[in-house]
Amino acid sequence: MLLSLVIAYLFVTIGVGLWAARRVKNTADFAIAGRNLPLFMIITTTFATWFGSEIVLGVPAKFIEGGLRNVVEDPFGAGMCLILVGMFFAAKLYRMNLLTISDYYRKRYGSAVEIICSLIIMLSYLGWVSAQVTALGLVFNLLSGGAISIAMGMVIGVVSILAYTLFGGMWSVAVTDFVQMIILVVGLLVLAFFASDMAGGAGKVIDLATSRDLFQFWPEPSWHDMVFFFAAAITMMLGSIPQQDVFQRVMSANTEKSAVRGTIIGGSAYILFAFVPMFLVASALIIMPEATANLLKDDPQKVLPTLVMEKMPFVMQVLFFGALLSAIKSCASATLLAPSVTFTENIWRQFRPKVSDRENLKTMRISVLVFSACVLAYSIRMQGTPIYELVSGAYQVPLVGAFVPLVMGLYWKRATTQGALLAVFLGIGVWLAGLNMAWGAAFPAQLAGVLAAFSGMAVGSLAPQRIRNQKTDVQAFVPDASPVATGTTVAGR
Repeated sequence: MLLSLVIAYLFVTIGVGLWAARRVKNTADFAIAGRNLPLFMIITTTFATWFGSEIVLGVPAKFIEGGLRNVVEDPFGAGMCLILVGMFFAAKLYRMNLLTISDYYRKRYGSAVEIICSLIIMLSYLGWVSAQVTALGLVFNLLSGGAISIAMGMVIGVVSILAYTLFGGMWSVAVTDFVQMIILVVGLLVLAFFASDMAGGAGKVIDLATSRDLFQFWPEPSWHDMVFFFAAAITMMLGSIPQQDVFQRVMSANTEKSAVRGTIIGGSAYILFAFVPMFLVASALIIMPEATANLLKDDPQKVLPTLVMEKMPFVMQVLFFGALLSAIKSCASATLLAPSVTFTENIWRQFRPKVSDRENLKTMRISVLVFSACVLAYSIRMQGTPIYELVSGAYQVPLVGAFVPLVMGLYWKRATTQGALLAVFLGIGVWLAGLNMAWGAAFPAQLAGVLAAFSGMAVGSLAPQRIRNQKTDVQAFVPDASPVATGTTVAGR
C-alpha cells in the first residue's frame, strides 16, 4: 500500500511538471524560466533544490555520530553559500543578463576560461546528483521490502524525474519545487511532533543530545582540528557559489530584488529547517536505543527510515516518504538540468555557434537525457558510498577551480585572463597533490588549493601579460556597475 501511494505521488509530480512545461517556448524559458519567477517561487525553488537526500539521510547520520561540528559543511556551509550569493553576487550577476554562469567566464576572461570552468562545474555535479539517485534507489528498496533492488530503484527514480525535466526545464523544476516544498515542510514538521511525543517530549530529546555533546559546534582548540574544520566549512560555502543551479535561481527571478532576497531567505530557511531531521534522529536514541546503536555501527543513514518504518503508524510513514521523495526529486531535477544547460551553451556551441534557438533547445533536452544516463551509471558504480560524502566531495572541484576567477573578476578590476588561467591550474594542481601526497593529512587539500588559486590570480594578473586579456566589456564588470545589455542575452549569444 505504501509503495503504491509513493508511485501515485510520482505520477502526480510528473503531471504537475508536464503542465508547467507548456510555458517553455525557447532556451531562456527552459534554462531560467524566462526570468519570470516571483519572489516566493525563488525562495521555494532555492530551498527545495538545496534540501536533498543528504539533509534528510546524510546530515542526521553525521550529526548523531559527531554532533554539529560534524555537519559544518552541510547545512551550515551550504546555507551560508546561498546567503553569500544573495549578499555579494546575485545583484551583479543578475544585471549582466546571462544564460549560464559560464557565460560570465567567457565575457570576463574569454573562451578558454569559459570551457575549463564549464567542465569543472559539470564534473562537480556527478557527486551531488549521484547522492540523490542513490537515495531514490534506497527508498524503493526499503518500500518494496527488498523486492526492488537499489540499482533498479535508481532507474525508476531517474526516469520519473526525467519525465518532466526533459520537457519543462526550469519552469517544470520551479513549479514542482513549490509543490514538493509544501509536502516536505508539512511532512517533516508533523513527524517531529509525533517523534517528540513518542520520546517523552522535546525536552528529553534535547537533554539527551546535550549529554552526548551533540550540540558542540566548534572543534578542539588545536591547529589540526581548527584548520580542517575551516576547510570543511568553506567547501560548500564557497565551492557552491560558482554553480549553475544557484545561478539559475538568481537569473530566473523577475526582478533584481527577488534574486537577492530569494537566495538570502532560502538559505536562512534551509539552515533553520535542517535541525528537524537532526531532531528526529536524536529522538530515535530514546525511542529505539538498541536498534539505533546497531544501525550506527552498520549504516547510520538507515536510522531515520527504520524509526519511521518500525515505530510509527502508516500515516506517518506516508508523510515521511512523501517528504523524503519531495526532497530528493526537487534536488535531483535541478542538478540534472544545470550541467546539461552548461554543456549546451558553453561547450557544444563552440562547435556549432550559429544554430537556431529551436535547435539549441533540442540540444539542451538531449543533453539532459545523456547526462542522466551518465549519472545513473556513476551512481550504480559508486553504490555503497555514504550520501554525505558524495555531496561534500563534489564541491571541492569548483572551490579550487572556479570560485577564485568568479569572485576576483567581480571585485578586482585588475584580474586578467592570464591570472584566471593560472588560478585554475594552480588551484586544481595543488588540490590534487594534497589528495595524493602525505602532506594532505596535515593540511587540507581543498584549502591549499584555494589559497594557491588566489596566489595564481594575483601573480598572473600583476605579471607581464603573455596571454592577451579577453575581457569584452570593462564597464560591465567593475564593482557597482550599472546594468548592461551588450553581448549575450537570456535568449543566447
